Amino acid sequence: MKAVNDKALYYGDNLEVLRLHFPDASIDLIYLDPPFNSDATYNVLFREQDGSRSASQIKAFGDTWRWDTAAAASFQDVVESGGRVADTLRGLRTLLGDSDMLAYLSMMAPRLIEMRRVLKPTGSLYLHCDQTASAHLRILMDSIFDTANFLNNVVWLYGLGGSSARYWPKKHDDILWYSREPGQQYFEAPMVPARSNAMKDQMKKAPDWWDIPTINNMAKERLGYPTQKPEALLERIIASSCPEEGVVLDPFCGCGTTVVVAERLGRLWRGIDITYLAVSLMKYRLQREYGMQLGYSVVGEPVTPKDGAQLAAEDPYQFQFWSLGLVGARPVEEKKGADKGVDGRLYFFDEGASAEAKQVIISVKAGKNIGVAMLRDLGHVVTREKAQLGVLISMTEPTAPMRAEAAGAGFYTSPVSGTRHPRLQILSITDLMTGKGIDYPSSMGKNVSLERTLAQKKSGSKDKEAERLF
Repeated sequence: MKAVNDKALYYGDNLEVLRLHFPDASIDLIYLDPPFNSDATYNVLFREQDGSRSASQIKAFGDTWRWDTAAAASFQDVVESGGRVADTLRGLRTLLGDSDMLAYLSMMAPRLIEMRRVLKPTGSLYLHCDQTASAHLRILMDSIFDTANFLNNVVWLYGLGGSSARYWPKKHDDILWYSREPGQQYFEAPMVPARSNAMKDQMKKAPDWWDIPTINNMAKERLGYPTQKPEALLERIIASSCPEEGVVLDPFCGCGTTVVVAERLGRLWRGIDITYLAVSLMKYRLQREYGMQLGYSVVGEPVTPKDGAQLAAEDPYQFQFWSLGLVGARPVEEKKGADKGVDGRLYFFDEGASAEAKQVIISVKAGKNIGVAMLRDLGHVVTREKAQLGVLISMTEPTAPMRAEAAGAGFYTSPVSGTRHPRLQILSITDLMTGKGIDYPSSMGKNVSLERTLAQKKSGSKDKEAERLF
């Protein structure tokens, strides 16, 4: 087993990453907020499947869990291992049938087993879920951690959300807290302002319900990630349940709130995610918060053009996410085949803070067969989208005719600095991995594709794509 880095981001399936990189009893605190399609109805979640549906491409914001051959194999592996967890899953299958809910539990079971293994005796785990799956997860967790190690069902009151005339509005999530060993968990009770008149202006120990507002649309910390949790929530969990200089793990790290807060509180941290989009967003967020001087490792991402070629061959969509991350762009969230020639967009300001953001349209080609027609198509898209620049990112080196086609497209001239920038640009993966980037105006000193465009919103911009992303 490879050694664990003090601070590290890992790209990959957390089950494989835990088994390969994390030794026994190495983590003080685990917080996880597994992806789950909580917007779907129970009729969908509990619908039986025939087991033949192939595993779909994993998207950053999609529901990962489906009853398919992979989920059935995971169920069988756990059952064949025997013991209490196997008995629990068999019982859940009797209750739920071959449903997406059973797939969720079958895929979670081996991961939770690994998480228990890596916890220190004084460690604990907080599993964040909503009302859709909390009861089933509680049964599964009891079989893995033992009922004696269940500490609290923390209720997070987030307040926002819609209402219904048919049932009580859903305004809270559940956070299941388990210790590794009975009574040995580290815990420093957080203090909160008392609400009673008898204790006016005094502090008291926080109860097991937390009234912490969710992130509003104008909050500085909001990144546009659908399941992003407020930093105040993670601050309470980490400060209370991880000792100073202890190690925090988030195996479903998403946009990186856990690692950002752990860094702020002086804890070591590890974050795992299965998409390059999430890993790129975490890297950006850490740089924004703490600057380039922050030292940490990124494990599992390509480090050579050969690695990039292997990723392109194995998973073109992840190659797309990864390559867009190299230039600081965000992917266009469209259905497969419906991107209309736009894989990613990058925004920049070129006429002062009150101006609308300008656009760079990005097209990513993971295959080996590229040609002049792709540059011409990109030029048409740039015109259609009223963008300033277009960039073709290619796995292979561009041909001489392609370079000539790009050169013939002319230049965009910055109205601020007067600098000229090729209207169509070609970047190979070798270019990107050797430090070459997109040639675009930098008079404002920043790329705003991953920043909140507050000035744009105040100016009443009609750029709906930017509004959606930010």
